[in-house]
Amino acid sequence: MVVYWAGMDDDLVAEARAVLDGVRAQLDWQRACGADWLPRAPAEPAGAAPVTMPATPAAPGVAPAPAGGETLDGLRAHIGDCARCKLSASRTHVVFGVGHPSADLMFVGEGPGHDEDLQAEPFVGRAGQLLTEIITKGMKLARAEVYIANVVKCRPPNNRNPEADEIASCMPFLQRQIEIVRPKVIVALGTFAAQTLLGVKTPISRMRGTWHDYRGTRVMPTFHPAYLLRTPGDKRLVWEDIKLVMAELGKTA
Repeated sequence: MVVYWAGMDDDLVAEARAVLDGVRAQLDWQRACGADWLPRAPAEPAGAAPVTMPATPAAPGVAPAPAGGETLDGLRAHIGDCARCKLSASRTHVVFGVGHPSADLMFVGEGPGHDEDLQAEPFVGRAGQLLTEIITKGMKLARAEVYIANVVKCRPPNNRNPEADEIASCMPFLQRQIEIVRPKVIVALGTFAAQTLLGVKTPISRMRGTWHDYRGTRVMPTFHPAYLLRTPGDKRLVWEDIKLVMAELGKTA
């Protein structure tokens, strides 16, 4: 990869550096977990000269599991009192995930909000209460039967979208959660979760209602419960998506 700083405005340079810093942080984290197939990048030269990084060989299969990451409890212990990105400076708790460790159904949101940050559990505020109603009243499942997690484990300040370096630091943990739980279906809640999981920029309004794939797992994007609190008229669209999920799982509405 070759990056040229010359001719870029300051905002683009800052954004590019943030992305590179996040990628380096993820590579360093994977090396610490025992990945010996990752090359090390040369030191960045001063001035406007290009920075050239050697190509990273494809991983043999999935990325190596974190130390202790064979179970959800082991992965949570490995994360510890995480300070791998700048979100740690303002958060109250790491919000890891909750639910059945081998659930057929997994919900993935964007990141913790105010209530989640205080209680260290995902989806417990007003949006979480609506998600619980969808699970219990709509799907006739107990909340404990599914698994719920977020793209990032710490609350972004003022509930802003997570930034590129924060995602790069945290995404390996979500990936490993999915690998451990091995759900049959993932419901991606909202634009950010769907775009991050699927690596696209497609609006959620165009993704919802159709099946997508994440590393061999079926993914159904749908609107975030927080959006439904603001736009209750779209609850019917989410219910249509949930009925497709239930049919995929062999359940009836």
